[in-house]
Amino acid sequence: MRLVVGLGNPGRRYRHTRHNIGWEVVDRLAALHRIAVTTDEGWAQTGRGTIRGQRVLLARPETYMNASGAAVADLRRRHRVPPEHLLVILDDLDLPVGALRLREKGSHGGHNGLRSIIEELGTSAFPRLRIGIGRPPAGVDPADYVLERPPADERRVLDEAVTEAAEGVERWIADGIQAAMRYCNGPRASDGPHRPDGTPARPAV
Repeated sequence: MRLVVGLGNPGRRYRHTRHNIGWEVVDRLAALHRIAVTTDEGWAQTGRGTIRGQRVLLARPETYMNASGAAVADLRRRHRVPPEHLLVILDDLDLPVGALRLREKGSHGGHNGLRSIIEELGTSAFPRLRIGIGRPPAGVDPADYVLERPPADERRVLDEAVTEAAEGVERWIADGIQAAMRYCNGPRASDGPHRPDGTPARPAV
């Protein structure tokens, strides 16, 4: 089984904020594959289903971001998921808005949700997909910035990134980490959404 975890904060006030972009990717995958992410399991809501022929568990931790590790470690124990079959999706201040970056392993890079997961699992050797939200304007506290809803023009870019990220997750599930990295980290990650065969869903502009 593959475990796909989107990071975010629970509650209506955090919906569609920059910090909840990981939740949005899980929601997009759930809608595309008719997976109901409604089961309360430990400290997360989960949904089981099949994506591209593989069994998948989609999860949204319901701890707050900084305690995400407790939910992820619990799910990994319950389902005996090896680290390489866990994919964590999160926002990233250090990437341009809408950019994708998939890595097989690595440090937390200052992200408190990822830091919590690494501490609870005792390893950083698991895939993670970062979605760029950009740096805040001068004088804006990053802690406030990530909890804001972006303006309409930025929202459109992030919506495209969610579509691309969902496709990247599907490629990871079906074809493995290297194929997914080629898709997420290459030119395709910046020129708009694509169909499953890799062709653009609309002409690049």
